[in-house]
Amino acid sequence: VQLQASGGGLVQAGDSLRLACAASIRPFSLYTMAWFRQVPGKEREFVATITSNGDNTRYVDSVKGRFTISRDNAENTVHLQMNGLKPEDTAIYYCAADRTLDREIRHQGIERPRQWDYWGQGTQVTVSS
Repeated sequence: VQLQASGGGLVQAGDSLRLACAASIRPFSLYTMAWFRQVPGKEREFVATITSNGDNTRYVDSVKGRFTISRDNAENTVHLQMNGLKPEDTAIYYCAADRTLDREIRHQGIERPRQWDYWGQGTQVTVSS
């Protein structure tokens, strides 16, 4: 299983970035997908998740209204559109996948990193003030 994250970079506050995660898992359409982020020295933080069919999403409060998670099951890809970036969004962003978490989308437990089976290598996002 490979999850390849890309699209990170150095931007200024207020700018936008679009992250992509290309997944080798099959069938991709059966997997719940998520984005997490981590700052060195801190715990990995949940950002957003989307159910296998794309019908339901969940976001951490700090990104609601600014970030949008989406997926293309035909292309085996999940995206994170990040608008209105802030310096506090600076982190390494990781995509994650799991086949059993669709039913947990409304429960806070889905935000725990240990719930997720597969992880990508991360892409750095740096937002300057």
